[in-house]
Amino acid sequence: MSTRTVAVTARTVPGTGRPRRRRGVGRRVVGGFLYSLGLPFLLLVLWGALSTSSTNRFFPGPVAIGESFIDTWVGAAFVEDVLPSLYRLALGILASIVLGVAAGTLIGLFGWLRELLEPLLEFFRAIPPPVLIPVVMLLLGITDTMKVVVIVSGALWPVLLNTIDGVRAIDSVMSETAESFQVTWWERLWFLVLPSASPRIMAGVRQSLSVALILMVISEMFASSAGLGYRIAYFQRNYLIAEMWSGILLLGLVGVLLAVTFGVVERRVLRWYHGIREVNRA
Repeated sequence: MSTRTVAVTARTVPGTGRPRRRRGVGRRVVGGFLYSLGLPFLLLVLWGALSTSSTNRFFPGPVAIGESFIDTWVGAAFVEDVLPSLYRLALGILASIVLGVAAGTLIGLFGWLRELLEPLLEFFRAIPPPVLIPVVMLLLGITDTMKVVVIVSGALWPVLLNTIDGVRAIDSVMSETAESFQVTWWERLWFLVLPSASPRIMAGVRQSLSVALILMVISEMFASSAGLGYRIAYFQRNYLIAEMWSGILLLGLVGVLLAVTFGVVERRVLRWYHGIREVNRA
């Protein structure tokens, strides 16, 4: 059977010769949406069943948490606590990406710089960022800058280390080809180094998002008077349990929003990379 015959058979219903019906885009989107919501819905049902049979007041049901979510976060608290937290989170992530990519590219390109800084990087990477909060607080005061610095102190490392590895893993044949064609340093950086390292850079950015979210909450729990972390700690200290759970739910939604946004940006930035993978899989 020839290749053309196999291709035609794959596009038709066996035994009838009629063309197969392709699933519409709308149907696939709706199907994917329902598929992704199926497990969360089952977890909510299970949570509701367990909380109904439980007498523990620290384990409220999803309905009580939903009502607290609307009462707590829809209104003034969204402007006073949520928006400032998201602003500091965005600044921290952006600063981590810029610093991580710039420093990682330089360290990855120059071997002598990598050997010089490697012990120092290993030392600072081993320090947990939360222990730096008192020091940063003394140096910068209880300000937004302090909270952004705390976020950067932890979210920087995944981007930095993945960028270094990505730059070091550039194909030597491509580098030698660029040198043989006398490509300038800036052209080599822009058209060879950064595109080749971009899959590893995006992997580092993905990891840094969750680290930044954790450090945003921790930084706001120390001597702060506003923000998501402060508000959740306030609810916990005053035994406002449903409100505390609603804050945790909001943090989860922020994490989902970050993941969706990153997925859109990644598909656009690494469009060429995913195209190559699709061709190799075909």
